[in-house]
Amino acid sequence: MANQVGISHETIYRHVYADKAAGGNLYQQLRCQKKRKKRYASGRDRRGQIVGRRPISERPAHIETRSQVGHWEGDTVIGAAHKQAVVTLVERKSGYAVLAKVKNKTSDLVSSAIITKLNAVTPLVKTLTFDNGKEFAEHARIDTALQSTTYFADPFASWQRGSNENFNGLLRQYIPKKRPLSTVTDKELRMIQDRLNNRPRKRLGFKTPNEVFMQSLNRVALRV
Repeated sequence: MANQVGISHETIYRHVYADKAAGGNLYQQLRCQKKRKKRYASGRDRRGQIVGRRPISERPAHIETRSQVGHWEGDTVIGAAHKQAVVTLVERKSGYAVLAKVKNKTSDLVSSAIITKLNAVTPLVKTLTFDNGKEFAEHARIDTALQSTTYFADPFASWQRGSNENFNGLLRQYIPKKRPLSTVTDKELRMIQDRLNNRPRKRLGFKTPNEVFMQSLNRVALRV
């Protein structure tokens, strides 16, 4: 039996549209002749450019090793119908997290929430790494307030903020995507934060994120 070669529908469509671009008429044989949609991962972030964006490639390499407390990852988790959002901030080494709810995912409200939540622990806020959402457009304001340095992950590379992505998955166990955030109170959010920060982690030698983070915070306080 002769070897059979499989051809996917994507390969056929690429050939048809290449023929069309060259002046051919194969596309006229298609049942649907609407314009082909571009894929999101075609290399361009459609949300626009953030002024002064500092790419993660400029972030010091030692941060990747999680050898030092003080390097954070940030994101926003949206509720049903994209109304309201929860700002999630996770420290990379300890896994310690803080949460804040905002009525709208604007850069003003999000940056204010970040500054408010991290202001009390500024000695342990050295860097922040966000995705490319426009809600983080006021990163310079955050850095000025916290004396930190902000970096941005590459587009479509959520794994570069793995600590944050993992935490968001845990958060969704308490706040499913279909749940309106208007039903989540600040009291409940604090309860969720406390539960997750006091859950022992294998990678921490079964210490909790709260224990590891507070130990570092206390050491800093003793040096002052």
